[in-house]
Amino acid sequence: MGWSTRQLAELTGTTLRAVRHYHEVGLLDEPERRANGYKQYGVAHLVRVLRIKRLTDLGFSLAQIEEMGDADDHPEEALRTLDAELAATIERLQRARVELGLILSQSSPTDLPPELGRVARTVELSEADRAFTVVMSRVLGEQSLQAYADMLRDVPKDPSFTEFDDLPADADEATRQDLAERMAAPSRALRASHPVPDVGTDSPLGRRRAGETMVVAMRELYNTAQVDVLVRLEAEIKKLEA
Repeated sequence: MGWSTRQLAELTGTTLRAVRHYHEVGLLDEPERRANGYKQYGVAHLVRVLRIKRLTDLGFSLAQIEEMGDADDHPEEALRTLDAELAATIERLQRARVELGLILSQSSPTDLPPELGRVARTVELSEADRAFTVVMSRVLGEQSLQAYADMLRDVPKDPSFTEFDDLPADADEATRQDLAERMAAPSRALRASHPVPDVGTDSPLGRRRAGETMVVAMRELYNTAQVDVLVRLEAEIKKLEA
């Protein structure tokens, strides 16, 4: 005398639907039927369902369990692979918890990595500068990102920088040139005290894609007058360094 489908599900701690699904996908052999047409499960079926349930609870998919077959009651290779995957998942979750702790304790923004999040919380950035900083967090490598964060933290409160943030797109050439000249000295001093490595040295994107990404971001985030000032600013800084 064996068990019905419902009794098998109860004994194994699973559901009728799960048992039927195991039949459908070929993981569980169909049992013999009684004279009244009802299925009659035996010990072998009970052991098989318990094994399937335990493996799925551990994290194996039904497809993976099917690959193991019926005979291998200790699939060491599959277990070691799953163990490595779980270890990687745990490490990722632990990193996520550390970042969540920083976000909660320091009220850091969620769109920036910790290095830049701490800076954004203490430094007043324009909307465009903040968005550009997000882009830079994807362009710069670890060393460059830390140097960039240190530089942002020490940006001087120079009136010319505020004027740059408020510069209208239709600013005339004289205004642009004058602003670039006034921004040159504090910008040069900031770069000298916080040299950021060349973007191509450690960018995960590579030199070319990193440069292209930065150009696209600048053109989208800053108006034509501001972009022109940035170009003029580089020329003015070179004059000071000559």
